Amino acid sequence: MTNINRKLSVAPMMDCTDRHQRYLMRLLTRHTLLYTEMVTTGALIHGDREVLLGFDPKEHPIALQLGGSDPEALARCSKIAEDWGYDEINLNVGCPSDRVQNGAFGACLMAKPELVAECVNAMINATKLPVTIKSRIGIDNQDSYEALSQFVGTVASAGCNSFIIHARKAILKGLSPKQNREIPPLIYDFVYQIKRDFPNLEIAINGGIQDLDGAIEQLKQVDGVMIGRAAYHNPYILSEADHRIFSSHSPQIDRLEIIDQFKPYISRCLKQGTPLKHMVKPLFGLFHGQPGARQYRRYLSENVYTQDAGLKVLEHAVERVSN
Repeated sequence: MTNINRKLSVAPMMDCTDRHQRYLMRLLTRHTLLYTEMVTTGALIHGDREVLLGFDPKEHPIALQLGGSDPEALARCSKIAEDWGYDEINLNVGCPSDRVQNGAFGACLMAKPELVAECVNAMINATKLPVTIKSRIGIDNQDSYEALSQFVGTVASAGCNSFIIHARKAILKGLSPKQNREIPPLIYDFVYQIKRDFPNLEIAINGGIQDLDGAIEQLKQVDGVMIGRAAYHNPYILSEADHRIFSSHSPQIDRLEIIDQFKPYISRCLKQGTPLKHMVKPLFGLFHGQPGARQYRRYLSENVYTQDAGLKVLEHAVERVSN
């Protein structure tokens, strides 16, 4: 098991943080903690575990995010995650989507801190891995600081020492998941106050943090920072993370080097029958803000989806920015 430094992490994002995205991010930063997409307990117990859990050893440190509300199922999945070599298990108590609510987990669990505590206790007893929580600051009308403090205190009493808190409440009816990432206001002070009131807990903050400058500013108040969409749309912001956040002396890698290092991975996946579009999807934002980036993205968009698309498509796209 890898020693985990949670000063910086990339958020679990459905349809984003798959194994290809994580492999790319690991080329950019050795130390940032990476998360899987959320995997539900039902899918993991009954589904294809290689598809759901498979990852490259280079992805360490890596955390599995679980979605569920049944303590026994979560305990079983925690042991499965340990057997598969993950470094951490995170319980989703923040996703507001209708599908998740219909399964009685995600953000709606913030209304049931005793159940979350029971889930966490079962997970901790099933595995040697650290068990963490990702939550919101509240839901709907249950949005006071007192409610958040009670939630954290109750779950911490079950043995959870590490909380990642998205500094927005979730509105469970009437807003889409995308709107829930944008419309409820950010209240960073709630997260800062949790850290002051629970100094022995590890508290990380999530929501609205766009770059490493913002992360460094947040680290004056909390123990860790989780970046989400900003790292997905512009992954190169992570290229200075090891130096600026983790005080590592490893040199920053440039974008063309990233492409060169990613190519052998693409070749391996192509030989295994994975279509190019899946591996290239994380690369769309790599040249964000650079001259020729639009032409690069357009070429990929127009050519990556053909049945016989191979590495030449990526190489021709990169010519749009490297000349």
